[in-house]
Amino acid sequence: MIYPKIALAQSIIEICSAKGITNIIISPGSRNAPLTIGFTQNSNFTCYSIADERCAAFFALGIAQQTKQPTAVVCTSGSALLNYYPAFAEAFYSQIPLIVISADRPQSKIDIGDGQTIRQENVFQNHSVFNANLTEDASIENDLKINKAIETAILQKGPVHINAPFEEPLYETVETLSVQPKITSLEAVLPTKMITNKEEFVSIWNAAQRKLVLVGVNDTNCIDQEIIDNWANDPSVVVLTETTSNLHHPTFINSIDTLITPFDANDFQEFQPEILITFGGMIVSKRIKAFLRQYKPQQHWHIDTLRAYDTFGALTQHFVMEPNDFFKDLLAKTTTTESNYFENTKTIYDLRKNRRQEYLDKISFSDFKVFEKVITQLPQNSHLQISNSSAIRYAQLIHIDPTIAVFCNRGTSGIDGSTSTAIGAAVGSTQATVFITGDIGFLYDSNALWNSYTPSNFKIILINNGGGGIFRILPGHEEKPVFNTYFETSHELTAEHLAKMYQFDYLTATDEITLEKSLKILFNTNDKPAILEVFTPTLENDKILKQYFKELN
Repeated sequence: MIYPKIALAQSIIEICSAKGITNIIISPGSRNAPLTIGFTQNSNFTCYSIADERCAAFFALGIAQQTKQPTAVVCTSGSALLNYYPAFAEAFYSQIPLIVISADRPQSKIDIGDGQTIRQENVFQNHSVFNANLTEDASIENDLKINKAIETAILQKGPVHINAPFEEPLYETVETLSVQPKITSLEAVLPTKMITNKEEFVSIWNAAQRKLVLVGVNDTNCIDQEIIDNWANDPSVVVLTETTSNLHHPTFINSIDTLITPFDANDFQEFQPEILITFGGMIVSKRIKAFLRQYKPQQHWHIDTLRAYDTFGALTQHFVMEPNDFFKDLLAKTTTTESNYFENTKTIYDLRKNRRQEYLDKISFSDFKVFEKVITQLPQNSHLQISNSSAIRYAQLIHIDPTIAVFCNRGTSGIDGSTSTAIGAAVGSTQATVFITGDIGFLYDSNALWNSYTPSNFKIILINNGGGGIFRILPGHEEKPVFNTYFETSHELTAEHLAKMYQFDYLTATDEITLEKSLKILFNTNDKPAILEVFTPTLENDKILKQYFKELN
């Protein structure tokens, strides 16, 4: 086997191998040559070369999202490292173990006017769960920092930064290791599986006639069917799920905005929960956040092994547990409470669903119509990746098949790396993956297509409405040049030439007939990745969506 001659690089590579890191995404460069040589020459690692650093980090994020294992991304010195920051922040808020390993100049070369140098130490301080600032020579102290970084990424489910200074020459190799790095044991402190002071919380639960369970970003199959059935059979419980919750039952309300947008003050008071229980990641619906901030519950319990954000200004208890363990423990002692909370809510929601279908049946070709057609025709058991901005919000309004797993970068809710994440996720998963995106998000991250790893069954459905459609939905929109240029970013670009350059199949749709035809071709062809670009009317989309909420009553 060939090793880099630089001992510090050997230590990093050997410790990564010992800790079970297998996926390494390398951003090509010179200063990181010792790491590149070592990782690529070691059969324990699967290495990927992604030239654009921002894309590389989101690609790594997508792999980690699917594998649930730490994924490393490696770059050269200088500004290359800063391009990792958007994905780094996303990993922090989405609790994804991302390991950034940056090559650096020796400290003596920093701030003296040397080329390609910046102050790399602690650049991710505000969003890193651990920073390992290494010294130039291999040492026990460095070994301990590297071990600690990887272990922290695993235990705290977040991003870490390992900064490694290398002096030239960088490309020399040897055939034997010159180090025997120290490998520490991972000491996991498992959260309790039992509720402390259980009787107190059982009593609160049993006394409440209005219990609201709100589920954010969540993994598939993490809640036992017995618990789901318990919620469904309790008349005092209403379960609100988002598209990203991956939690399904016929009694659950899976379009929050469809339910509550038409509510008046009296409706909100009747829907106000006594107990709010939340678990999972970030909530998409702005309307449910506004409601709960104004009509606060008496009790808000959040269940998470690591964090509890006080999203609604009403948090009373953080249970440091897995949600499944919490409910298994709690519901074993509780009783069913007589209430009309669920029945009243269900009656309203059933009416809303009928109104929704009536509205969808009569509207013209638009973003809303396209999302209905696309989501209802997705292949069963596939993975759906969704871009941020208006794409995820439209998806929230459409019922999705329970066999489809849904993912979205909701940690920071940015559009900047959605395509790269989706492709990385497709590489990290065995499932066929469909990515739905808007035109601005797609164009912003078009370098995501610049790689050699996109699976042949990866599909992009690009909804091109000629600009940032979400800005037409938000309050304050006026049809003026300043809006079109600086908010909406109007354009007449298409993906046709990008598809040709990156060897994607390319399909288009401009109405319901061509959309139906193109969807059939898209989902029945897996010879190479494909883009279906759907063109919708810029000036009609926001009117159709706003009218939808008016006709729900």
